[in-house]
Amino acid sequence: MAAAVGIEPESDRAKRGQILEGARQCFLRLGFDGASMGEIARTAGVSKGTLYVYFPSKEALFEAIVAGQCGIQAEQVFALDDDDHDIAGVLTRLGTSLATKICDPGRIAALRTIIAIGERMPDAGQRFYESGPATGIARLATYLRAQVAAGVLAIDDPELAAAQFLDACLSTVLKPMLFAGAAAPAPERIAHVVATAVRAFLAAYRRS
Repeated sequence: MAAAVGIEPESDRAKRGQILEGARQCFLRLGFDGASMGEIARTAGVSKGTLYVYFPSKEALFEAIVAGQCGIQAEQVFALDDDDHDIAGVLTRLGTSLATKICDPGRIAALRTIIAIGERMPDAGQRFYESGPATGIARLATYLRAQVAAGVLAIDDPELAAAQFLDACLSTVLKPMLFAGAAAPAPERIAHVVATAVRAFLAAYRRS
């Protein structure tokens, strides 16, 4: 029996996932330019012909990996409950999870790759921003609007407040890894940075 229109068969989903994982390993090991479709096929354990059935180009593969990783991060990190008015607790959990995930060495390598190919593949950079950072800002801004409506916070520009808080949680921990090759920050350092960001946020926006 033919599969329902719009529903990918389980075998196709598994094969697609197998290819994406092989491509992810190749991009991390060799970089975008160094990873050929032939090497990706070998790493994924599929034929080159099969690879092209699922993905027409290396660019399409890379964009699919970026979109998938951003989607997973959004669901894991930015699952916020508008009815939870414990602002300090919510922001602490969010900031800690965000900083921990982004400062994973594998994600840093992916960020470097996105930056490196940004001029050649502006669409990929835009999709990364929209599905990653922009989605996170939008979800946090929605939560902040709910807290303003509940009378807990006083914020004129929730999007700006959300972006500033997220940037503050990555202050001094992301850029040293991204640009200088520093080691991942210790959990204690992340906790200190996030706690400082939470205190600054509450000092600026919490209603007395």
